[in-house]
Formats: sequence, C-alpha cells, structure tokens
Amino acid sequence: MENIQGESRLAGKVAIVTGASSGIGKAVVQQLARYSVKLVVVARRKNILECLQKEIKDSIVVQGDITEPGLPQKILDETLKKFGRCDIVVHAAGILHSGKIEEVDVDEMCSMARINFEAAVRMSYVMLKYFKQTGSGHFVHLSSILGTKVRPGNGVYAGSKYAIEALAEALRMELAGTKIRISVIEPGVTITELHDNIPVHPIQALGITTPLQPEDIANCITFVLNQPDHIRIPVLMVLPGEQCI
Repeated sequence: MENIQGESRLAGKVAIVTGASSGIGKAVVQQLARYSVKLVVVARRKNILECLQKEIKDSIVVQGDITEPGLPQKILDETLKKFGRCDIVVHAAGILHSGKIEEVDVDEMCSMARINFEAAVRMSYVMLKYFKQTGSGHFVHLSSILGTKVRPGNGVYAGSKYAIEALAEALRMELAGTKIRISVIEPGVTITELHDNIPVHPIQALGITTPLQPEDIANCITFVLNQPDHIRIPVLMVLPGEQCI
C-alpha cells in the first residue's frame, strides 16, 4: 500500500481500529496505513482480517466479538505485545436494526444496544486507563447523525448513539487539561453494510443521489487525528450535501 508523503503527525503511531472488516472501519484502516500508522485490526470475520493483514505491512489482527467482556483488554495486551504502545483508538464497531413496534425483534434490539454502547463503554474505560498511565492518546467514537436526532422506527439505534455522545462528552470533560483527546464522528447517510437489511435504504427514503462513502468518513477521521496537540475536536458531523435532516 502506497504511503502518503508530506507532513503528518501520524507516521509511526499505533492505532487500534474496531469494526475493521467493512465499511468505515475498513476504510479507516486503509487510510491510516497510507500515513504509516501501525495498525491493530479488530473484527469478527477472520478471512477479511487476514486479507487486510496481508495488505498492510505493519499490522496485527485480533478476531473476536466486540461484546465479549474480556476482548478490550485482550486487544490492548496484543497491541502492547507487538508494538509496545498504543496512541489511537478508532471504535467503529456497530450494527443497525430498525422497525415499527409490531415488527421488531426485541432481542435483536437489545443485542444492538450491547454492541453499539456497552462495547463502547468497555473499550473506552480499558483504553483510557492505559492512556492516563502513559499521559496521552486519542479515542475516536463513531456515532451518527442519529446521535443528535431521531426518526420513527430508529429509537433504539438512535438511543445507542445518543448514549455514545453523552459518554464521550463526559469523558472529554473529565480529561480536559490532559493530553488525552476524545472525539466523536457523526456521519450522515453513508454507503456501508449497515443498511443491507433495511427494506428501504436511506438514500431512497431521503432522496439522496450522492451519499457519503466510507473513504469520506475515513478522511475526516484522519483530519481529526492529525491536528496539533493543543487542538480538540470533540464532535465532527459529516453530511452529504443533499441530506436535510
């Protein structure tokens, strides 16, 4: 993979990326690799992880279900074993279930809440305890435009993203004055696997002809990560030009 030349504060840093087997997570992995970032790639699908590892020179893979209570510590341990440190976490793991009251599977909704929020809580506290020990680090949460607004049928998904917004803001306030940064990215309609099981895709429901691509969000995350140490970007909302929500 060709590296990006020129000024970058990211070269040589070590980043953990969860949800890395597809969509925004995979795009972030590929983008950071171009900036000579050493990568720890986390997802459930072993075959895709192995392909990414072959594609990216300085990387290791950690396979596992993000809801496993012990997985965040395992990820950190494997990272320190291989690279000796960790500088960045991009937590992109998440799923989407939606539907009307009479249609939804409550167990699926509760499982989504665990994946989207409980896993974010576990990753946050494991990694931030480590960052506090080392004195620096940057944790990026992937939220959504639905972390700020709701639509009928999307209450549980939106609720999980609202929860991430609250968690990240409280952590940012707690860590103010330190060298540890917390950022939340709020994408609008983006073409990923997230919407594969939805009967009417948001691009149709909202009349969007040019949605965002995972690479667009990865570029924005790289921008946030590449800022000087004194700059904080707590929240970055990224929307396609046609999205009016």
